[in-house]
Amino acid sequence: MERIGERIKRKREQNGFQLNELAKRVGISSSALSQIEKAKAFPTIITLKSIAEHLNTTVGELIGENESENVPLVRKKEIKLIETNEFGADMYALSNQGLNKLMDTHMIRFPEKSNSMGLFGKLSGQIYCYMVKGELQFELDNQTYHLEEGDSVYFNARRNFRFMNESKYTAELLCVTSFKNI
Repeated sequence: MERIGERIKRKREQNGFQLNELAKRVGISSSALSQIEKAKAFPTIITLKSIAEHLNTTVGELIGENESENVPLVRKKEIKLIETNEFGADMYALSNQGLNKLMDTHMIRFPEKSNSMGLFGKLSGQIYCYMVKGELQFELDNQTYHLEEGDSVYFNARRNFRFMNESKYTAELLCVTSFKNI
């Protein structure tokens, strides 16, 4: 039970949620969520499912069903689509989940006329992105940059940013995000 609480807290922090904010979204009190995170209470399956949905993960991951913290390798066939936003961009997980991770890696595919709105959630750390294929427009605090294959950007995730594909071709962006400023 302790590990479930640790996983919930870690995922909550990775997603940039305050305890009271996640509790409100899930429909439980802040006190109840705090007790779950500290392993003093166990969530119902319905609550656990709601927590997982709001943290963009699965119940299986929260309970450690596929604990892969000690497995450093992700094969190409194991890369998973984790999100498609309403603007058509696809985000893929390139690294295994782990309780003690300080960074995450993703590949984002941008079809024609798509953008990154809603893909990054609330991050509090730093982001490094490398343009693998194609071209993108990158907006950072109302300044626009044109990125081409081989270009990279590094910035604080708390800033206002987005990536946009204004070309006719699919673009691919490799992103490494830290969960906190380190």
